[in-house]
Amino acid sequence: MGTDVLSLRIDHDLLERLRDHAAKRGMSVQDYVVRTLMRDDFDQRFRTAVEETEKFYGVT
Repeated sequence: MGTDVLSLRIDHDLLERLRDHAAKRGMSVQDYVVRTLMRDDFDQRFRTAVEETEKFYGVT
């Protein structure tokens, strides 16, 4: 799997909050943001899978 670069321009206060959250976990801001995005992506895919299963079985 290759990697690409994503550049963001964010508010100073948001960056400070991200630094705090990352530091509490012993992570860099970059790693924290990537893991957060990955977790959010998983949550969305999981929710979609549950909805598709419920539709298939007729659960409302």
